[in-house]
Amino acid sequence: MFFESFGTDSFLLLVALLLLSGVMVAKFSSRWGIPSLILFIMIGMIIGSDGLDIVYFSDVGTAQIVGILALIIILFEGGLHTKWATVRSVAIPSLSLATFGVMITSFIVGLCAYFLFDLSFLEGMLFGAIVGSTDAAAVFAALKERNIKAKMGATLEAESGTNDPMAVFLTLSLIELIMMPDRSFWLLIPTFFLQMGLGIIFGVLIGKLASFTINRIKLDSSGLYPILSVAFALITYSVTAFVGGSGFLAVYVAALVVGNSELTYRYSIFQFNEGFAWMSQILMFVILGLLVFPGEVFTPTIMFNGFLLALVLILVARPVAVFLSLIKMKYSVKEKMFLSWAGLRGAVPIVLATFPIVNGLENSQLIFNLVFFIVLTSALVQGSSITLVAKWLKLMGPKKDVPHHSIELISMGKAKAEMIQYQTNPESYIVGKKLHEVSFPNRANISAIIRDNQVVTPYGETEIKAGDFLYILVEAKYKDQLRKVLERKIDRKERSMNPF
Repeated sequence: MFFESFGTDSFLLLVALLLLSGVMVAKFSSRWGIPSLILFIMIGMIIGSDGLDIVYFSDVGTAQIVGILALIIILFEGGLHTKWATVRSVAIPSLSLATFGVMITSFIVGLCAYFLFDLSFLEGMLFGAIVGSTDAAAVFAALKERNIKAKMGATLEAESGTNDPMAVFLTLSLIELIMMPDRSFWLLIPTFFLQMGLGIIFGVLIGKLASFTINRIKLDSSGLYPILSVAFALITYSVTAFVGGSGFLAVYVAALVVGNSELTYRYSIFQFNEGFAWMSQILMFVILGLLVFPGEVFTPTIMFNGFLLALVLILVARPVAVFLSLIKMKYSVKEKMFLSWAGLRGAVPIVLATFPIVNGLENSQLIFNLVFFIVLTSALVQGSSITLVAKWLKLMGPKKDVPHHSIELISMGKAKAEMIQYQTNPESYIVGKKLHEVSFPNRANISAIIRDNQVVTPYGETEIKAGDFLYILVEAKYKDQLRKVLERKIDRKERSMNPF
């Protein structure tokens, strides 16, 4: 191992260089039009034994643990930033894609793998199950800061956050059937519903417990609150998995509960988890890249047949699954076409592909190499063209307006006050009014207004405009009153007369 051969200092230097490389890759990946996960994996392959031979890494068990840990952090961060109102509107179609969609995709791809390779029928189905689910890390990264229509983004994110249980269930069940042929697949089906049910229940319960604890506990340092949130994410996964539920689903549900609750030190928690999720992505994909030997993956047989399977997955299996799963649901043909194209594969299939190796299945290395090639193909072809496809199908939404200014958002726990950020929109009741005309709570003060990336010093005659970012210092007990003022919409008569 590199650590043993070169010592602690060299090992830490390597980690630092990998993180630095990952940050630079993340910065330029959007400009190059290449998904960041591809570049992260390439870093791992370049420094691996088949590349520059800096690090030799073949510990599948360690890679599996790192992958699962990283996926927990990524799912938790994604759930924190997901608005419940948006998810609720697409809950049924997303769950349909996450269950029936995964099964249909898995069966079609598995059948093709069975005919293309010298695999048994169950091994072919196992391969299909491994690549059957979309990947949360890939989807969240691909949709960030891209102005895809909200309905499309919400559907894809909710699907990728909830389809892991089906993929994990199918993968582990098929491995069990291969190793123990006497077992009946139908007897395993109740296990899936048990896993889903326990995942939802424990996710809600632990999410509420986490929100309650974060708001009630008084810690000496604000930096401890984000760590507390991560601890709850890990507890959610481990406790749910221990009782036989789906840990991944529980983490995503818990994050939804926490992210849509009123939290003290909310922005610190969100910012920390966002950075931690990026670090997890970098390390996970680099390690998965290290685990692969390019000389075994990029062979004529793997590349040719892998490309055929990738085409089947992208152009046949995924579209069939999407169109069948969304029958009689309010999605247009163009929307279904986009959902078909945007079903990215990423870390989840690669991590699942390590399970057959750990269990010592006969064709496990072949399955792993094929999965790896298909993930690269999917991420490169689909991930780099999502925006182009959305434009072609006319599914682009309004440009995401993210403030590029620097302002410290704080929660003063001991003072029981918080700095609230709120962006106005044309339907807001307060738009077009002067500050002294708005009935803000007495204990709420407008500290700053950001308009077109410029700071506007607020005073009584300052007029609020659509798109303004308001920063409001308010005592915690007046937050509900403030929210009612901010979320009030103008009625239809006012809307027709409102020039903003």
